[in-house]
Amino acid sequence: MSHHQASLSQAVLITGATSGIGLATAKFYAAKGFYVIACGRNEAVLAEINVGHSLVFDITDVEQVNQAGIALKQHIAEKQLQLVQVILNAGTCEYIDDVIEFDAMLFSRVINTNLIAVGHCISAFLPQLAEGGQLGLMSSSATYLPFPRAEAYGASKAAISYLGRSLRLDLAAKSDIGVSVICPGFVNTPLTAKNDFTMPMQISSDQAAQRIFKGMALRKFEIHFPKRFTFILKCLSLLPERVLIKLLADKAVK
Repeated sequence: MSHHQASLSQAVLITGATSGIGLATAKFYAAKGFYVIACGRNEAVLAEINVGHSLVFDITDVEQVNQAGIALKQHIAEKQLQLVQVILNAGTCEYIDDVIEFDAMLFSRVINTNLIAVGHCISAFLPQLAEGGQLGLMSSSATYLPFPRAEAYGASKAAISYLGRSLRLDLAAKSDIGVSVICPGFVNTPLTAKNDFTMPMQISSDQAAQRIFKGMALRKFEIHFPKRFTFILKCLSLLPERVLIKLLADKAVK
C-alpha cells in the first residue's frame, strides 16, 4: 500500500442499512472509525444514522442502482476515500404457505430482490472497490438445509452462496479483492419478527454486526454465526435425504 493510499479515509458501503443487521453493522463500522456509506430506501432513517454519507435508492430499480454507482464514484473522488469493503446486505424474506398453489409471483419477487438486484449492485459498486478490498454477500444458514416453506428464500440465498464462490475464483485470478459469504442463523430483526416459528439460539443484530466486522477484517470466505447453531445445521446436512425429509417435513405439519 502506497503512502497516498494509507492517508485516505477507509470507507465501507452497506446496502439495507436502514434496519436490522444492516443498520447495526453501519453503526458498528462508524463506531470503529470507518467512513460509512449507508444505502437504503428510507431517507429519514439514513439521515438519523451518524455516518459519513448516505445513498438513497431501491436495489430492485436498475436505473436507481446505476445512478447510485455513478454517485458513489464521484463521492469517492471528491472525499479522497478508499473503498475497502462493500457489504451487499439488503434483502427480503417471504414464505410459500401453500406449495400446491405455488405462488410464482412471490417466488419471483424474492429471487429478484435477493439475487438479481445483488447482481446489479455488484455491477455498480465492485469497480469502486480498492485493491485488496473485500466484497461481502448476505446469504443465510438456511442454505445448509432445506427448510419448509423456504423455497423462494432458500433458493435465493443458495444462489448467493454459489455466486460468492464463483466470484471468489474469478477475482482471485484477476485482482486481490476478496469475497465473504455471510450466513447468519436467527438474528433478532424486523424481518425475523414476522416468523411464526421457534427460532433457536437467536442473537441480537448488534452481535451479528460484531461477527460480520470481525469476519470481513480477517477476509474469511464464509462468515457463519452463531457457531453452535451453524455447526448443528452442517452436521444435519450430512444425514441421508430420506432422514432429512422425515426430520424436517414432519416439523412442517400443522
